[in-house]
Amino acid sequence: MMDIYGTLGPRCADAETLERMLRLGMTGVRLNLSHVTLPESAAMVEALHTAALRAGVKAKLLIDMQGPEIRVGKLAEPLRLETGARCAVESLRLPEAVRAALAPGQELLLDDGKLLLRCEDADTAEVLRGGMLQSRKSAALPGKEIRLPALTETDRQNLAVAKDYGVTGVMQPFVRDRHDLEQVRAALPDGVRLFAKIESLAGVKQLESLIEEADEIVIARGDLGNAVPLWDLPVLQKRIGALCRERQMPFMVVTQMLASMEHSPVPTRAEVSDIANAVLDGAASVMVTGETAVGEYPVEVMRYLCETVKAAERYKKGLSQNISF
Repeated sequence: MMDIYGTLGPRCADAETLERMLRLGMTGVRLNLSHVTLPESAAMVEALHTAALRAGVKAKLLIDMQGPEIRVGKLAEPLRLETGARCAVESLRLPEAVRAALAPGQELLLDDGKLLLRCEDADTAEVLRGGMLQSRKSAALPGKEIRLPALTETDRQNLAVAKDYGVTGVMQPFVRDRHDLEQVRAALPDGVRLFAKIESLAGVKQLESLIEEADEIVIARGDLGNAVPLWDLPVLQKRIGALCRERQMPFMVVTQMLASMEHSPVPTRAEVSDIANAVLDGAASVMVTGETAVGEYPVEVMRYLCETVKAAERYKKGLSQNISF
């Protein structure tokens, strides 16, 4: 069976909830270190290990690094951006390299594209698609590539203690070329797998060389969906998956697989179809993020994710017997 990952967060931070998720078929979890460090997450990690012991399984732990991803800075409080209003670019607390790249007409996507701004000048932007902006959410400048270091100092500190916390894999965001992965590999503890997140066109163009260096490719559809017109994303996902299969490289599909379940106990038909198609395309693993980290129904999310994966795997093996025509 393929790997099925949830994401650690406040909604599944206790051993009881995690045990239920593991018993349903979850094989591991992701810990997002964009906002915190491994030592600061010690209680959640300990809860995972306790839950795995109770469930009688070996749960995998992936850490998602800060890497070169562009993010909004730390805000004093959530910032409401009203559609049609203007906002001061300074209020977003963007890195200086990003501020320097802003020009009139440049679009700015925030929080995986949920919010859209257009710069009027280097200091002011019009809000084209508004919403509530939280600290440290992703930012993207369509058409612009801004080169940041592959590893932050915090990343290096987390890697230095990764084995102490039972980390089994490292997810490197916004991989641009093989050099990024070589830097991470040099700092990686022995026995820890390297997952290369494809989130930009630069990563797509360098995919063949990344396959040679990574242990698994991650089709990270959040920011990848900002890099291309959204209607092109499904085809791009198919192309990446096909090349991975051809090169016998395991790949993961992630982002918004059960997004509606952050607030609903039942997914949409489109969402379960999306999961099944990832399995049928040969994915080695699937993952949910906010659905279990902050969503209202983390256990039900895992139930639907695992059962959909199992049904698709039965179909692949020609064992589907429950549905007649």
